[in-house]
Amino acid sequence: MKIQKVIDALEQFAPLPLQEDYDNAGLQVGLTEVEVSGALLCLDVTEAIIDEAVEKNCNLVVSHHPLIFHKLHRISDEDAVQRTVRKALEHHVTVVSMHTNMDAVEGGVNYKIAEKLGLRDLHFIGKRQTVEVKSLSDDNMPVCKRHGGEGVIGEFPEMVAADDLVLMLRQRFEVECVQCNQLLRREIRKVALCGGAGSFLLDEAIRAGADAFITGEMHYHEFFGHDQQIQICVIGHYQSEQYTKEIFRQIIEDKCPGVRCCLSELNTNPILYFS
Repeated sequence: MKIQKVIDALEQFAPLPLQEDYDNAGLQVGLTEVEVSGALLCLDVTEAIIDEAVEKNCNLVVSHHPLIFHKLHRISDEDAVQRTVRKALEHHVTVVSMHTNMDAVEGGVNYKIAEKLGLRDLHFIGKRQTVEVKSLSDDNMPVCKRHGGEGVIGEFPEMVAADDLVLMLRQRFEVECVQCNQLLRREIRKVALCGGAGSFLLDEAIRAGADAFITGEMHYHEFFGHDQQIQICVIGHYQSEQYTKEIFRQIIEDKCPGVRCCLSELNTNPILYFS
């Protein structure tokens, strides 16, 4: 199977028009009309990730965060991105990234976080989009619609105490610590969430009646003024999106049977916690 077929499957699930204007999802480096030997699935693309792909005989890397996010003026060895691009080209590794389009799409990153928490009755919050995509197998088939939104809100089957929510997050996302505001003195049922840097949705979560808001990053001053209004839980950017690899694997296994998928064994989180 050609690499392009794998890319088509990923983009049908999470169409590129769903990405934010500032983003650079899609093909990053390499050729697409070559046979895929295997797909390495990861969150970030680093030199070590390319080494892992070569070691595992994968000529395709599928990442969440784009390797090329800002404009490249040259490809040399001046920084980590340039060196990674060079290494990918030298080893004939194609890199494709599914970023804010995979965040936004129904069944994407935010839905995966909700799944790990056991939330149900999911709905979008924030800006919503609908785009049309064509069938991969039959040009005569009508287009289908894919829906997206900036964040997700859902409910626990049963009420959860604030300290139990923190413990759940630590366990299910393997989080060293959870940054919180004052713990709620009431139980939590409705939860809004946004993977990665999602603090921009806090006010929207409050308007939607959420008891708690979970995201990967927030600034210091954004915690103020919400004590006993909403439970804020910040679990780390990498930690919130780490299960994106599972989404990639499911798409490829469903739409591209026979393509070997490998979940990266490297933790590329640049933030370390010391105690």
